[in-house]
Amino acid sequence: MISRLSLLLPLLLLLASCGDLPQPFLGNPGANGKVLAQPPTPRLAVSSPANALLPDAASRQFADALAAGLQEREIPAFADQLRKSDWQLITTAEQRGATVVPVFTVLNPQGEDKGKIEGAPMATQAWAAASPDTLQQAAADAAPRISDLLTSIQHADPNSLYNRVAKVQLPPVTGAPGDGNLVLTKQMKSHLTALGLLVQDSASGVDFIIQGTVRMTPIAGGQQRVAIVWTVTTPGGDERGKVSQGNDIPAGALDHYWGDVAMVVVNQGAPGINDVIARQSGREPGEPVHGQDKGPLVERRSAGVEPVK
Repeated sequence: MISRLSLLLPLLLLLASCGDLPQPFLGNPGANGKVLAQPPTPRLAVSSPANALLPDAASRQFADALAAGLQEREIPAFADQLRKSDWQLITTAEQRGATVVPVFTVLNPQGEDKGKIEGAPMATQAWAAASPDTLQQAAADAAPRISDLLTSIQHADPNSLYNRVAKVQLPPVTGAPGDGNLVLTKQMKSHLTALGLLVQDSASGVDFIIQGTVRMTPIAGGQQRVAIVWTVTTPGGDERGKVSQGNDIPAGALDHYWGDVAMVVVNQGAPGINDVIARQSGREPGEPVHGQDKGPLVERRSAGVEPVK
């Protein structure tokens, strides 16, 4: 058993964000990203402002500029049709003396006002002219303010993933020979539970689904390449992160029993999965769940684990 165990000790782990758009409240928040936890698939819909003292065409351009500015801050904002599960950003504007002040209000999917902030005052003449440069400047100024507003909303929500433990489902691992699927699934459930996640058998009410897959590929020299991927998705199937592990082993070494090899795989993979979910929840890896006493922190950094970029 020791010889088989040593085969997988140098496993390489890599966390990778997925999708074309960086997504902080369903993805990697980074230093500036923010979180709105409203499962299963929250987005921020940026509506074309109807009461912002702008012509219709300029209103659409401003919505596009706002969405682009928020996306640069890793917020999944879209200037398109509002969906049932979307949060919404409403823009209005107020005339104040010789200036116009844009006002941004965030609504949750139920249409409830969750907070508002003001943008920088703009000269009335410049605002009315609505040149692309003026709209871009106003959007660039507003993006960090809106981002901070989203953070304050999320932090105040007791049901937010920032303030509660994530519920996850771990379906059976697939693709492993021998007893690999069974042992890897059992060990991963145990390790994720020890790290503080609420692991349940059904997908009902979960925040994330973690699917483990194994691929065994024959290579030259009587070897096999083992690739193990743990994929974190939303219940709707949107991919949010991966932990990938791999190594070359003698062909057939894992055809029957995985034993201690499964323990090594899970010991290295579980902290990486936990890091992905922490970032999904608006926390840095190792940062405790806020709003409740979670007891002693578990050290969740593993050698070779790289943060999501």
